[in-house]
Amino acid sequence: MFKGLQPILYGGREVWPLVEGGKGVSATNHMSSGAWAAAGGIGTVSAVNADSYDPEGRIIPQIYKALTRRERHEELVQYAIDGAVAQVEKAHDIAGGEGAININVLWEMGGAQRILEGVLEKTKGLVTGVTCGAGMPYKLSEIAASHNVSYLPIISSARAFRALWKRAYSKAAEWLSAVVYEDPWLAGGHNGLSNAEDPRQPQDPYPRVAELRATMREGGIPDSVPIVMAGGVWRLDEWENWIDNPELGQIVFQFGTRPLLTQESPIPPDWKARLTTLEEGDILLHRFSPTGFYSSAVRNPFLRWLEARSERQIAYTPVEVGDHAFQLDVGIGTKKNYWVTKGDLQHAREWYGAGFTNAMKTPDDTLVFVTPADEKIIRKDQADCMGCLSQCAFSSWADNEKNSTGRLADPRSFCIQKTLQDIAHGGPVEENLMFAGHAAFRFKSDPFYSNGFVPTVKQLVDRILTGA
Repeated sequence: MFKGLQPILYGGREVWPLVEGGKGVSATNHMSSGAWAAAGGIGTVSAVNADSYDPEGRIIPQIYKALTRRERHEELVQYAIDGAVAQVEKAHDIAGGEGAININVLWEMGGAQRILEGVLEKTKGLVTGVTCGAGMPYKLSEIAASHNVSYLPIISSARAFRALWKRAYSKAAEWLSAVVYEDPWLAGGHNGLSNAEDPRQPQDPYPRVAELRATMREGGIPDSVPIVMAGGVWRLDEWENWIDNPELGQIVFQFGTRPLLTQESPIPPDWKARLTTLEEGDILLHRFSPTGFYSSAVRNPFLRWLEARSERQIAYTPVEVGDHAFQLDVGIGTKKNYWVTKGDLQHAREWYGAGFTNAMKTPDDTLVFVTPADEKIIRKDQADCMGCLSQCAFSSWADNEKNSTGRLADPRSFCIQKTLQDIAHGGPVEENLMFAGHAAFRFKSDPFYSNGFVPTVKQLVDRILTGA
C-alpha cells in the first residue's frame, strides 16, 4: 500500500480513492467499470451512445433508418438510453457489491438531459454518481438530486467551478460528492481549455488545483469533498506531495489512459497494440472536433489528414479589396467573385495540380481544397448527421427548434459519432480518431507492460496501490 493512501467514504461504503475515467464511445463499458469497482475503486460506465445487446448477448448495431435529422436524433436518444442502462446493469453485477459505479455523460452531447434522466430513471439503486463535463452543466445538480445520486462536475479551472457553484450547485450542495479537475494539457479526449489559455504553454496542475480548493472553501464546501485529479496520472509515487496535503484537502486520482490496456478493456486488439508503440509527443492537443472544444488524441494519419486539409486553406472576399485583387480560377467551377491574394492564388493552383481540385467553403470565409473523393465523403457524412451533439460545427446541426446552428457546415471538421463508433468496434485505428492522454507513451517504457503483458483490471489496481 502506497504511504498515506487511505480509503474514502463514497456512496455509503469505503472505496479506494481511484477512479476509472469514463471514455465514450464504448471505450469504457460494463466489463472495465465493473471490474474496477470489484477491485475496490470507482468504476465509470460511459453513457455516451453505449452499446446495448440482443437476447443472445450480441451488440446491437446503431443503424439510423429515419429520413430527417430530427427523427434520427430521436433514434440516437433511444439507443443511448438503452445502451447505458444495459451497461450499468451488467457493471453492477460484475462489481458484486464492491466499490461503486458512476456514469459519465458529456453535457454537449445531443439530448444530454433527456438521456441522463432516462438512464437514472431506469437504474435506481445501481448508480452512485454522475460525472459530467464537456460544457457548463448547470442542470447536473438538479437532475442528480432529483434521482438521489451524487454529481461530480468535470471542470478545468476554478473559474468554471465558481460559475457553476454560484448559479446552481450551491442549491444542491449535499449531493456534490467531488469535483473533477481535468487538466487540459494532460488529459485525453475533450477538455475545457479556455480562449485565455495557450494550448502550447502547459501550466502546472498543482496551483490550479490549489486555486480550485480555495474556491470550494469560499463556497463553504468542506475539505472532505474530494478534488479528483484527472489527466497525466500514471504512478501515485509521482503525486506523493498531493496526498494528505492540507493545502489541497482530500485528493482522489482518476486513471483514464492506463485502463485502456487491460484484459477487460473493451477496445479492439489493434487499438491496444497501437498504444504500446506510442512515443512521447505522439498525442496532439487539437481543435478539429465538431464540438468546438480542444481535445487530445493520437496524431495518426486521421489527424494528419485533418491537419493537412486545414493547411490547404485560403481566405477570400466576395469583392476586390486590398490585397485580395486576384480572382480565383481553380476549384470553384464556373463560380465567380472569389477574390484572393496573389500568393494564395498560387497556392490554390499548386493544390489543384496535386489533385485537390475541389474548393469547399467554411464558415470563416475561407476555402479548403480537397480531392473529389474526400468531398464526397464529407458531404455524405454531413447529410447522414444524427444529431449526436447539442451543436455540431461539422454538419451545422443544433438541438433546437430549427435543428441548425445557423452557420455554414464546416468541412475542416469531421463526424465524431461515425469515427468513434468505428474505432470502438474494430475499424482501422489509423483511419479514425483515437483519443488518449498525453502519458500514453509510457506504455512502451513501463516495465509493468514488458514482454507484451496485459494486466487484468485487478492486477492494474493492485499495481497502482503500490505507488507504481
